[in-house]
Amino acid sequence: MYNTILTLLLIVCVLIVIAVLMQPSKQQDALSALSGGAQDLFGKQKARGFEAFMQKVTIVLGVLFFVFSLALAYVSSH
Repeated sequence: MYNTILTLLLIVCVLIVIAVLMQPSKQQDALSALSGGAQDLFGKQKARGFEAFMQKVTIVLGVLFFVFSLALAYVSSH
């Protein structure tokens, strides 16, 4: 059981890295760095298409990471 959960955890870790690297980058100019990013706060738009899909995939993989981590800790302590 321990080895199965560990293998699943490692697979999820690799998939998280791939999902984060596949997300489109958001260009930040020098003005937003000086102003503290106020335009990002007030100009927030809802993600669409591929960006929204990748955000959901990243969230699901993050939840799976924590579930497998807790399960691995439980199995290793018992």
